Amino acid sequence: MTSVRLLLACFMLVVVGGAACGSGDEKSDSTFAQARARMVQRQIASRGISDQRVLEALCKVERHRYVPKTYRSFAYDDTPLPIGYDQTISQPYIVALMTELADVDSTDRVLEIGTGSGYQAAILSLLASEVFTIEIVQPLADSAKARLSRLGYSNVTVRAGDGFRGWEEEAPFDAIVVTCAPEEIPPPLIDQLADSGRLVIPVGDMWQELILLTRDGDKINRQSVAPVRFVPMTGEAER
Repeated sequence: MTSVRLLLACFMLVVVGGAACGSGDEKSDSTFAQARARMVQRQIASRGISDQRVLEALCKVERHRYVPKTYRSFAYDDTPLPIGYDQTISQPYIVALMTELADVDSTDRVLEIGTGSGYQAAILSLLASEVFTIEIVQPLADSAKARLSRLGYSNVTVRAGDGFRGWEEEAPFDAIVVTCAPEEIPPPLIDQLADSGRLVIPVGDMWQELILLTRDGDKINRQSVAPVRFVPMTGEAER
């Protein structure tokens, strides 16, 4: 898709899908919509993200609603932003990259570890049948649950808790996306992958790499994708 066509597509998606969750401030909404379209064109598509469904999801989800008001003017910059409790919302390109690697289909059931403010879950919800997401920080889990419900993401279930052991009662999952970095991949997450399932996870301490695991029956394939920097996975992963 050319840059012009991508921009037009983003604006059409905003016009068609944005009314239900608009702020009522048309000038503000329009400014954010233009910034979002530029973000998808310049920071996402131009850097090699080509999955059309992922690009459309990035066009639709209003990132400025997932960051504190103090940082809203930076919402469409390609940078992580603080969301409180020593946590961050990931930079848009990394969200897009991880989502494309997860290769989510409309019938898939997806697990996310590290809800944060709910932005990645919102992106995944537009691609999947169901999204289950776990956040270890109770206040963030509560606010993300309220935010996602208010914005109409009805296929997302939020739970407060430690994501190290996944969500066994809802497994298996077609895709698992982890937005915090353990030093080693938690075995329960591998166990909860469906056949042909994909696990996208940052791994490491000071030096981290983004890993893609895919299940092929009893065989697990591992691919190193890129160096990254995420907040550490806390809770049982630390022990």
